[in-house]
Amino acid sequence: MFDGTRPIPAAGEARWRPLLRRAGVLLVLALAWELYGRWIANDLIFPTFLDTIAAFWRMTVTGELPARAAASLEVLAMGYAAGLALAAVLVTFAVASTFGSELLSTLTAMFNPLPAIALLPLALLWFGLGAPSLVFVITHSVLWAVALNAHSGVRAIPPTLRRVGENLGLRGWRLTLHILAPAALPAIIAGLKIGWAFAWRTLIAAELVFGTSSRSGGLGWLIFERRNNLQIDEVFAGLLAVIAIGLVVEGVLFRALERRTVDRWGLQR
Repeated sequence: MFDGTRPIPAAGEARWRPLLRRAGVLLVLALAWELYGRWIANDLIFPTFLDTIAAFWRMTVTGELPARAAASLEVLAMGYAAGLALAAVLVTFAVASTFGSELLSTLTAMFNPLPAIALLPLALLWFGLGAPSLVFVITHSVLWAVALNAHSGVRAIPPTLRRVGENLGLRGWRLTLHILAPAALPAIIAGLKIGWAFAWRTLIAAELVFGTSSRSGGLGWLIFERRNNLQIDEVFAGLLAVIAIGLVVEGVLFRALERRTVDRWGLQR
């Protein structure tokens, strides 16, 4: 007898369904790209998807594209780590005192709307050409997004949850570790994802601006160089590499973190 209920998919099936849907979306986009490129019929304006894939494969086999991606990711890792460390200090101070909370709110209101790329001229003046300037602007792009989300997540914790922890004898860092941090984890992960997106696009933009001078050798410099040489298929291959890295980080690394934490703990659906 039909009772109107839907069968619950198995765990493996439920895990693969979002991946299949995302793969379907990517397939549709690739098809639209190929059709539009064939309709334009001008490789100097918009190469087809197949031409871009051919350039992507050629640059991967020669090792140039992986080397450029590794150079960008190395700088990104330094700036992202610095931004997370500073955000952790500010949020800890904000949670511990009212003055710290007001300080963080004021700083985020001042600096969060400021585009990181706007600080690039100052970074060049202070640190010169090269990786330190890139690390500085990446740190700025990560710091405020992560700190703001983490602080908002901690402030949204119900007071009763705090009292439960205190009634269990938890104080100080133990209360933060066992109660506050897990409860605020969805907001913290959201901040990490936003900070990653800001950092990645800031890095590529900064490399495009002064990659020719710093010889940083990243993906942004690759795109700039190939554009000057009118190798548009390799420009699109560089852009495709930027997109692919973003998809991997978002869909693999952060999704794995969510599955092992907030999904398993029932903190989000």
